[in-house]
Amino acid sequence: MNGANKCNARIYSLSKSPMKDVPQPNTEILKELIHYRMPFGKYKDWLIIDLPVSYLEWFEREGFPAGKLGMMLSTMYEIRLNDLMFLIDGLKKIYKR
Repeated sequence: MNGANKCNARIYSLSKSPMKDVPQPNTEILKELIHYRMPFGKYKDWLIIDLPVSYLEWFEREGFPAGKLGMMLSTMYEIRLNDLMFLIDGLKKIYKR
């Protein structure tokens, strides 16, 4: 088998492997985003889901805080960046208090 055929065989074998190691999303985080409020700063008491994109971008550039707040802010940043607000909108209809 020449080099190209070995490479193709390897790619084929990788494509046939199950995706059991792919992490599943944590839906609890998305549910929590609907109710989680910013604890400090210019947007204190705003819901994380309502923060302006510019504020999330600032945190992305300067660094997200440690802990749960940082995880919530970075998750919201990724949702906005990838135009996934439909996920939040759907959950708001179900879990809004």
